[in-house]
Amino acid sequence: MSAGAPRGAGGAGEGGGLRASLSGLTTRGRSFLAAGIAAAACAYVLGQGELLRVGLLLTLLPLICVYALHRTRYRVSGSRRLSPERVPAGAEARVQLRMDNVSRLPTGLLMLQDRVPYVLGPRPRFVLDRVEPGGRREVSYRVRSDLRGRYPLGPLQLRLTDPFGLVELTRSFSTYDTLTVIPRTEPLPPVRLAGESNGYGDGSRRSLALAGDDDVIPRGYRRGDDLRRVHWRSTARYGELMVRREEQPQRSRATVLLDTRRLAYDGAGPDSAFEWAVSAAASSLVHVLEQGFSVRLLTDTGNSVPGEGGGGFSSGGQESAEAAGLMMDTLAVVGHSDGAGLSRAYDAVRGSGGGFDTGGGDGLLVAFFGDLDDVQTELAAKMRQRTSGAVAFVLDTAAWGGQPAPGHAVPPLEERLHRLRDAGWTALAAPPGVAFGELWRQAGTARVGTGTSGGRE
Repeated sequence: MSAGAPRGAGGAGEGGGLRASLSGLTTRGRSFLAAGIAAAACAYVLGQGELLRVGLLLTLLPLICVYALHRTRYRVSGSRRLSPERVPAGAEARVQLRMDNVSRLPTGLLMLQDRVPYVLGPRPRFVLDRVEPGGRREVSYRVRSDLRGRYPLGPLQLRLTDPFGLVELTRSFSTYDTLTVIPRTEPLPPVRLAGESNGYGDGSRRSLALAGDDDVIPRGYRRGDDLRRVHWRSTARYGELMVRREEQPQRSRATVLLDTRRLAYDGAGPDSAFEWAVSAAASSLVHVLEQGFSVRLLTDTGNSVPGEGGGGFSSGGQESAEAAGLMMDTLAVVGHSDGAGLSRAYDAVRGSGGGFDTGGGDGLLVAFFGDLDDVQTELAAKMRQRTSGAVAFVLDTAAWGGQPAPGHAVPPLEERLHRLRDAGWTALAAPPGVAFGELWRQAGTARVGTGTSGGRE
């Protein structure tokens, strides 16, 4: 199973002074102590020797338990494994706890408790019986959240008790893990969007080697290269093993734009318009990555993820997988922005060109817009000029049961869609209750500058 590195800390029987141990008296222990003091006082006033002995016994018993538990010097180490560390909303993750007794003495009764946020479920508690020297115990529990986000797990806590239940001491470990709950995604049908070329299609392939042997562009040998591609003339010239770089595919680019403006959405919760847009953006990212595109996530603030090199687009191979994880982590915690417009996003699209490294505006743009006023609709329409294909999914606050922000004049939905289509967008409405996979299929069958209303007539 895939899991994070185990994290642990020792010293369950260490730390804390005698005063801290006294604070660990349970309700039963405090009752014994109070009853003993009261009995001793009454025995002194009444001159009853038998009652004095009972009072001393009741008083000393919890104090002896405190001292005995305080003097316990066994050491326990703990570790936690989280599998997986990144889960979609609504899915479960398994947390495995392991306790090791690293001292030479057996432990007593241990109560194990892991601190988890309320949204992940009830706080897990376990009772561990005596652990022999060098022994270990393993327990596990499951966590689940319907809300995306990053949630800390830990620190782990041990509660030590005496056989009479008079004293209970808590020792905490110092480390914790983080569970990342990413948006839900759904598989999308393999459609060809307007202006789209496959990630490694013929339209995006560039040949770097020409017909003649002298025109070969060599590069240094890398581990795993086919020895049949060794270019011996260049090897002799440069004094190191060189191979032919006969053809290098250029990956098409795709930008997924998410409008996060607070005034563009209304409502909150898993069924809100904004959460639908986040989930749909995540599904789009996964889909275009699977198609071999270099992808970036762009928001209305102009921030681009992964944002390093190549105009902020992901690279291929292992770097692409890491970039996908980074983009999903970003969507896990993305929230509303306080921006009023899309100007920064427009500048980012205009600056990158949206296409290949060789230039040209032949990249794919998939956008998710909230409410757009006249100015923002015009700005969104201009983004189409820098792309070869552009698909917009427009959410209408009124359709989702909300109200536009005060002072935010929003034209009718059909008017916004018409203006985007006139600019060359494939624009579709995103009403509540329609699966994003169906809208994606409709985007693939629509002609440039047209679009359906997402199931509404």
